[in-house]
Amino acid sequence: MTTHAPFLTGPFTPVPDEITATHLRVRGSLPPELNGQLVRNGHNPMPGVVPIHWFKGSGMLHGIRLQEGRAEAYRNRWVRTPALQGAPYMTEHGPDYTAHSAGTHAISHAGRILALNEAGLPFQVTPELDTVGVFDFAGKLTTPMTAHPKIDPRTGELHFFGYGPFPPYLTYYVASPQGDIIRAEVVPGAGPSLMHDFAITQRHIVWFDMPVVFDMNDTSGMPYTWNDNYPARIGIMSRASGAVRWFEVDPLYVLHVTNAYDDAEGRVILDAPAFDRAGWVRSTAWWAGRADRGPSLLNGASHRRWTIDPQKGVIGTQTVDDLIVEFPTVSPAVVGQPFRYGYALALPGGERGPWAMAKHDLTTGARQLRTFNPGQLPSEGVFVPAAGATREDAGYILTVVSNADQSPAELLVLDATHIAGEPVAVVELPRHVPGGVHGSWMPTEA
Repeated sequence: MTTHAPFLTGPFTPVPDEITATHLRVRGSLPPELNGQLVRNGHNPMPGVVPIHWFKGSGMLHGIRLQEGRAEAYRNRWVRTPALQGAPYMTEHGPDYTAHSAGTHAISHAGRILALNEAGLPFQVTPELDTVGVFDFAGKLTTPMTAHPKIDPRTGELHFFGYGPFPPYLTYYVASPQGDIIRAEVVPGAGPSLMHDFAITQRHIVWFDMPVVFDMNDTSGMPYTWNDNYPARIGIMSRASGAVRWFEVDPLYVLHVTNAYDDAEGRVILDAPAFDRAGWVRSTAWWAGRADRGPSLLNGASHRRWTIDPQKGVIGTQTVDDLIVEFPTVSPAVVGQPFRYGYALALPGGERGPWAMAKHDLTTGARQLRTFNPGQLPSEGVFVPAAGATREDAGYILTVVSNADQSPAELLVLDATHIAGEPVAVVELPRHVPGGVHGSWMPTEA
């Protein structure tokens, strides 16, 4: 591979250093209830380093602190894992769960900020984004941790899992609101598939065992490939008993989940973008630096809905919208609960762009689009509820817009009820911010 890999060029071009800037310029008016920090994670290899795969680039956190209508500061910091200094993930004793990029996601729970990558253990960082070190829940986390844990808004518990290519393939964990692991159990029936995300409902956990499967012969840098002979399955697990039933579904792959909930009849309603085989192969070629398909880092995923009876299996499937979407999000207040609105990045003009932000009303079927200019790449939208919100979509969507020419990025604060309208506020950032992966809003009181 050359340094011209698509994940090292255009809006994904890495930055060479760490900076701190204060008193950022704001156009418009920041809502006074936005008191906290948006922390965004992504892959940013050190100068001179050319990773074999996008996911191998070292993790870098970008933090934008807002307080009482001011944009107080921007800072970026590498997550200082052993891999940052070149330590190998695979050793003669097996995988080193500390030697990974920590570059996929950042969350806050129980007063801790954790940088995540599903290949290893979390790394704790300070509010200033300096690395504290590995966090293994006082030794109770014995597997890697998913980069997509879920906080149950009813209980404050953190639900997560670890998966791997060898038995036991899947382990489920629950941490208390205080951050202590209170449940850990192997999930029966899972296989060696790439299980990047999952879903929770009030009564169930939803697992995805789909046809992207461990392949020791793969040389792309991510040893998972599409296997036509591996059936796609969705597992519905009881949160109360841990019993799980697996149901075969159409051969698709789910990378990220929008949301899921139990309906009045006890069925699980599940929403997620899903890739077909061709879309998945094109996406993984981009991640591995083997194809440049214009601005696209995702190809061919469309919003699907499954209706699943925990006893009878899948009783309904539908394509909600044939729009290409990925990086879905909802209000944190409705995670695992009945919901009406979903947000996602979109490519309404096809895989070569330009990019857009989409809002779907899953009750009426209406769709809103905010289309960006060519060369602009919005980050995954992060929903922040408005003060005293009584409507599900009363709040703000925060997205960092990167530019193909590496000019300074901007943080857009969008009215979540009407994302296509003028931004509520725009924070001018002091530098280019590379296109990244996931992030979270972390209120000051957290």
